[in-house]
Amino acid sequence: MSDSRVHTFHIPVLGLAFSIDTPVRVARFGISSVISIVDDMLIEHMRKQYASLYGEPYITITVREKDYRARRIAEYLDLLQRIVHKQVESIKASAFETGSDIVKYFTMLPDHSPLKVLYNKMMATEDAGKKLEMQSELRSQIVAGDIDVNIMTKLDKANIGPNMELLAAEFNDALASLRGFALSVLCSSVVLSAGLNQRLFQYIGQRPEFLPNKEGVFLKKVILKVSDYRSAFVQGKMLAKKSVWISEYRIESGLNCGGHVFPTDGHLLGPILEEFQKNRLNILAELQPIYAAALAEKGVTVPSSLPLRITVQGGIGTAAEDLFLRNHYQVDGTGWGSPFLLVPEATNIDEPTRQLLANAKKEDYYTSGASPLGVPFNNIRGSSSEIQARERSLTDKPGSVCTKKFLVSNTEFTAEPICTASREYQALKIAQLKSQNLPPDALRQKIASVVEKTCLCEDLAAPGIINSHEGTVRNKRAVAVCPGPNLAYFSKVASLEDMVGHIYGRVQLLKEMHRPNIFINELQLYVDYMKNEIQKRLEKWNIKEQKYFDAYRKNLQEGIAHYKELIPKLIEETDSYRETMRDELFTLEEELLAIVIPSAA
Repeated sequence: MSDSRVHTFHIPVLGLAFSIDTPVRVARFGISSVISIVDDMLIEHMRKQYASLYGEPYITITVREKDYRARRIAEYLDLLQRIVHKQVESIKASAFETGSDIVKYFTMLPDHSPLKVLYNKMMATEDAGKKLEMQSELRSQIVAGDIDVNIMTKLDKANIGPNMELLAAEFNDALASLRGFALSVLCSSVVLSAGLNQRLFQYIGQRPEFLPNKEGVFLKKVILKVSDYRSAFVQGKMLAKKSVWISEYRIESGLNCGGHVFPTDGHLLGPILEEFQKNRLNILAELQPIYAAALAEKGVTVPSSLPLRITVQGGIGTAAEDLFLRNHYQVDGTGWGSPFLLVPEATNIDEPTRQLLANAKKEDYYTSGASPLGVPFNNIRGSSSEIQARERSLTDKPGSVCTKKFLVSNTEFTAEPICTASREYQALKIAQLKSQNLPPDALRQKIASVVEKTCLCEDLAAPGIINSHEGTVRNKRAVAVCPGPNLAYFSKVASLEDMVGHIYGRVQLLKEMHRPNIFINELQLYVDYMKNEIQKRLEKWNIKEQKYFDAYRKNLQEGIAHYKELIPKLIEETDSYRETMRDELFTLEEELLAIVIPSAA
């Protein structure tokens, strides 16, 4: 796996379908991206589609075959690798002429890139011999972006075999997904998100593919998505003991991101980044001896230099913010996710949903209870998934027919886990609520929270099916989309070149409206979250809740103090921008202090 990255940003995982084929779309331009490997059914569908498009052989891997999930994933990843390799070779062989992919490759690079400098020099030279020499050098430097994969660690359902027998734990969803990546030809990374899974962590340590080779090189790496330093260090230490090295800590805002949100206890992005910056060397000093000891037990020598990257994603909206994060906190890269939902060249979304995102207003973005996982889920009003759930709630059959079962977890009414978005669960739950003689308003509210759950397995995967079929299938698929609230400030559907240009400050894609700084936006989300959570918990309020929110507010106040010191350092911004940010910070501080935290009786 090469560390010669040519871009300073990556495209994080986007839902199930949205980035399922993003590598085919952007990797040839040196842009790294992440695909979800949760849904092996969608993956098998995409493998069939791309095998046909690129003239590759395809043989269906059925659910009756042994280890079908891991095999489907490995075969799809191998196919992506072959396609991207062919694309890169094609770029290398193409002419430097207007509109060609090779010109697009180099013009999209950041202006400070040595390759971009060499390209501009080549374009300016009039000496034919030197021009050809520089073109040859440029071709030799072309590299593909990484094809990384994402596993939500908690999605680890046990599975049954063709004869209805319970399979061994190694065939659980998360472990089979990991094995699929391990068996693939990719030299890239697996991104672990959504917290601890001891069984999965243990299994990674048993896979030789994640150990350094004889030359001390990691062909397959592990990236840990985290929201604070403490949990990152704890998980990093836990994995080091199992002979797994974390090559990158990918910090994501707890609330200002797409998809599921995992709020911190009031710890804000700026202070979290500062803590990582201060402790970067400590991570190496503390974890390297632990990792070396674990490798020694396996007879493997620890590499002389261990990779350690720190990146950040969630809510970045301008080139100035991106540059500040990289320079001030010394992060190695940034992630830009939701804005790429507006780029047809980069993401797999049906056209009506993309237009919905392009035209949505700030108030259309909200944090919902739509996820069956019981975790807050960023949503947008007017999606076909939201509309379908509402329409079903008005019938006698709310909920969805559960076919994929990736999110089954509830055993409130059944011995076997079922999904809270399923028709079975919602019918049982609503019947239970109606039997409790609740006041009408309370009953309506509780039923509303039940029927709000939507089938994310189907609806997040739907664009991958819609965009490869015609006719009636299109009309049967509802689409869920999970953009971060920052997308509200982007103005239109954009080309890949324009979005990359926006990231590097060459193009402006934001709406003509005031957009607060990334840190102010996140702080507002945390203040609003605190207000809403207090109201939700009043019915069962106790001393534990009081202490939690006292600490939560204290953490937010510490974050505000950090930002007050930070404002003068925003040298890329104007005096007016800094003054506005200062005013917004004081306003939010007053709003925070005005929140009443009830005393426990």
